[in-house]
Amino acid sequence: MMITLGHYLSLGAMLFALSVIGIFLNRKNLIVLLMAIELMLLAVNMNFVAFSYYLGDMAGQIFVFFILTVAAAESAIGLAILVLLFRNKSSINVDELNTLQG
Repeated sequence: MMITLGHYLSLGAMLFALSVIGIFLNRKNLIVLLMAIELMLLAVNMNFVAFSYYLGDMAGQIFVFFILTVAAAESAIGLAILVLLFRNKSSINVDELNTLQG
């Protein structure tokens, strides 16, 4: 049995839907929200790689490289902000972090 483009796209759609459900169902824990956003980016990246492979073009894979670079920087900054919020508020519950003060 050969794996076709439809298999990759359906898996990417399932991962994307799972991450959207994770964002809407869990709005209390910041770590789970960050993980759902990363899962969403990885689902999109898998679709880019699948299209790139099946079309014989390297542009999609190069685009994925830049997306992964930005996602890594976003994760590092997000986790640093999360650590600072936990140090100051002693909680990472989203409901308790409703005010942003400088």
